[in-house]
Amino acid sequence: MASGLLGQAALVGATTTTVYTVPASTLGVLNINIVNRDTVNTASVRVALTTATSTDDPRDVEYIEYGAEIPAKGVLERTGIALDATKNVVVYDAQGTCSVSVYGLEQSA
Repeated sequence: MASGLLGQAALVGATTTTVYTVPASTLGVLNINIVNRDTVNTASVRVALTTATSTDDPRDVEYIEYGAEIPAKGVLERTGIALDATKNVVVYDAQGTCSVSVYGLEQSA
């Protein structure tokens, strides 16, 4: 079972990115940290917890953040998220100025 840093990405503007997928037969307990690297402008982000079939276009019900604004040099953090096997953490950044880290632990389901 893995623990600590589970996935990272420097996001590309206007692109949905799968940052982490829970392995098969595994439960993940996660924290998501998104930092806006821009020193001047606010970033607009979306975060979804998706099924394997909806990573490029999350369904409305899968979003946990939508249009959340992160100030310049600011951070958005979501903690204590439990996900079943094969679920994905998917993040969208309109500007392409954010980095995402997913950390936590995995255990057998």
